[in-house]
Amino acid sequence: MPLFEKEETPVKVRIQGKTLHCRICDHDTFYKRRSQLNTRAATFLNLDWANRSAFCYVCAKCSHIDWFLEEQ
Repeated sequence: MPLFEKEETPVKVRIQGKTLHCRICDHDTFYKRRSQLNTRAATFLNLDWANRSAFCYVCAKCSHIDWFLEEQ
């Protein structure tokens, strides 16, 4: 299964009024993902669904990931 669907198009992202650039390759388009922030305790108790989520922006060029707790 591919990491990204072929129909998905990378987008430019603005964070606090500034365009996000990859810290590794300086590219400026990203795939947006939402990821679960799992903890050991919740996993042990089979309560992973109760953990918080984070928003990830994956660089379309080098695949470096930037994480944010709030949606941008």
